[in-house]
Amino acid sequence: MLNLTGKNALVTGIANNRSIAWGIAQQLHKAGANLGITYLPDERGKMEKKVAELVEPLNPSLFLPCNVQNDEQIQSTFETIRDQWGKLDILIHCLAFANKDDLTGDFSQISRSGFNTALEISTYSLAQLSGAAKPLMTEGGSIVTLTYLGGVRAVPNYNVMGVAKAGLEASVRYLAAEFGSHNIRVNAISAGPIRTLASSAVGGILDMIHHVEQVAPLRRTVTPLEVGNAAAFLCSDLSSGITGQVLYVDAGYEIMGM
Repeated sequence: MLNLTGKNALVTGIANNRSIAWGIAQQLHKAGANLGITYLPDERGKMEKKVAELVEPLNPSLFLPCNVQNDEQIQSTFETIRDQWGKLDILIHCLAFANKDDLTGDFSQISRSGFNTALEISTYSLAQLSGAAKPLMTEGGSIVTLTYLGGVRAVPNYNVMGVAKAGLEASVRYLAAEFGSHNIRVNAISAGPIRTLASSAVGGILDMIHHVEQVAPLRRTVTPLEVGNAAAFLCSDLSSGITGQVLYVDAGYEIMGM
């Protein structure tokens, strides 16, 4: 039985009720995990209010601002976890961003700043947060991130995010190799296209979803809760022998040739 009672889990990347991170948080809570939630702070505090209202039913014991482009906020987040929880068992990394203009046009014409922004937030942040989490995972742990098929295939209107996801998947393997001796497992879930705030920046996302519904073996796409179920599995002892892997949760679309 999947049971995360007594496990402390930090979930990043919740923006609204369509977020995949929201689906993951719900399933971790259902399995008994003690949740900590981070949000991206803004000047007016709108995101803090929105996310706080959304996650209230999950009764998170920590609710913290964390912009991964701000080293001081990252340090503060993990210091708070150390002081209030003592240990961390689960880290959920659901962070990705690229400027909308960098998801269209010729990839060869991407700006240096656009490339750096996408890779810093979407790729480097996994290593950054994992490095901060490692000393707190004193009893072992599980780190799960989100990727997409565009990291291994050229997908229209994905451009620099495809490169970022390719780097993310490589990071999973290198982190798994580094952390394995500490009984910390690192895996990724490659979810099928889901209509989220992040995916809305990808041109033709609805066409992509409809295509998956027609071609995937299950003749549908997946839901955030289905991704959440897979994440809960990867965070549990049921997956104790799995690390450095990319688990496809995409209704089988990845296996199809056409």
